[in-house]
Amino acid sequence: MRQIAIYGKGGIGKSTTTQNTVAALAEAGRKCFIVGCDPKADSTRLILHVKAQSTVMHLAAERGAVEDLDLDEVMLVGFGGIKCVESGGPEPGVGCAGRGVITAINFLEENGAFDDDLDYVFYDVLGDVVCGGFAMPIREGKAQEIYIVTSGEMMAMYAANNISKGILKYAHSGGVRLGGLICNSRNVDNERELIEALAEKLGTQMIHFLPRNNIVQEAELRRMTVIEYAPDHPMADEYRTLAKKIEENRKLSIPTPLTMDELEQLLVEYGIMKPEEVA
Repeated sequence: MRQIAIYGKGGIGKSTTTQNTVAALAEAGRKCFIVGCDPKADSTRLILHVKAQSTVMHLAAERGAVEDLDLDEVMLVGFGGIKCVESGGPEPGVGCAGRGVITAINFLEENGAFDDDLDYVFYDVLGDVVCGGFAMPIREGKAQEIYIVTSGEMMAMYAANNISKGILKYAHSGGVRLGGLICNSRNVDNERELIEALAEKLGTQMIHFLPRNNIVQEAELRRMTVIEYAPDHPMADEYRTLAKKIEENRKLSIPTPLTMDELEQLLVEYGIMKPEEVA
């Protein structure tokens, strides 16, 4: 069983990319499990065709304790036999969402959720590495490999670099490694070349470049992955290619994060930012 965590800047398309990639793996006959590590509980909606499934934390709050839950109450099965769980978390502005991730993963382990003959477990993790709870898939040795979804926009690259620092911190104690960058295109100038250069600086690879295509949003509006909604569309093949590359990937590395000056210099080199003297 390979345990993979997907990180990236908030709004960069992690959940969409994860669900489409897992759908492609399921289509190829792999047994997969998605663990949503986000209070919004939107990591499984395209697999289950629902707005949001009941979360571990929400049901635990209703019952009074997480120990009062049964696994089949929080684990649902969707497209391609993909198992789905959402950790959930507190209401916005209240409590620590990272604790929800820790509680949910511990609950799943204690109740044998990972004991099945699974091929893959994907952790879809909220935003940046913002606290110990969200770093749990890295910290506790749960996920052996990390993929970072990014784009040619500065803040997406900044987040990718910051996440690489988190991976580096736990690389020796937890054994986690960076599998590569997934460029979810925003049609930025020189985007492919820029992310390839960033990957090289980080000591990793751009594992795949996902072109921007409106079919992704069209499928999302119908709460479906592109793989299910438009299986013959070229974009579905892009996700199949990404899934195949992840499956075959053996290039796992300890990242070498950049300084802010180095990151800005990279943006200058590829024409995204003007040099200070020009600006």
